[in-house]
Amino acid sequence: MNSRYTDVAGTENRKIAGSTHFAVLLWTLTCLFALRVLGQAVQHWRPQPYLPPFSAFQGSGLKYPVLLSAQIIILGLMIRASARVGAGTHLAGRRKVRTWGWFGSVYLAGSIVRIVVGLALPDSPPWFRTWIPALFHLVLAGFVLVLALYSRRQLANIERTREAAA
Repeated sequence: MNSRYTDVAGTENRKIAGSTHFAVLLWTLTCLFALRVLGQAVQHWRPQPYLPPFSAFQGSGLKYPVLLSAQIIILGLMIRASARVGAGTHLAGRRKVRTWGWFGSVYLAGSIVRIVVGLALPDSPPWFRTWIPALFHLVLAGFVLVLALYSRRQLANIERTREAAA
């Protein structure tokens, strides 16, 4: 069932059917990424034997404080987007939605290539063989793609509502 909301331009629209499913998926991906960030932080400051070693979480040459700062920013953006989708108030323009779709697709393809190279070439550089970061790049790419799909459907719903009102 659709519910109504007013967008930032003051136009009344319907919350798209299934937005709850998109929100649940986005929140799930956000929580998975948060667990990765938390696991790495724990292994950095208070290593635990039941978690993989810190080096298993580190897929790049970035210093950990820089990486952690970037991860916190990404996590904040994910939380904000997930909450807005859950509320049905996430609005993005066509250009942004198209950009997210392309970026997410290229990011996903690159992440898959990274994993394939790591599997196919056992002597590949360590960056290709660090599985935790590689898998979580799939999580991030998936998040961008789900957000793009939700936004595309939301735009289509807005257009249908405006056409019906005209």
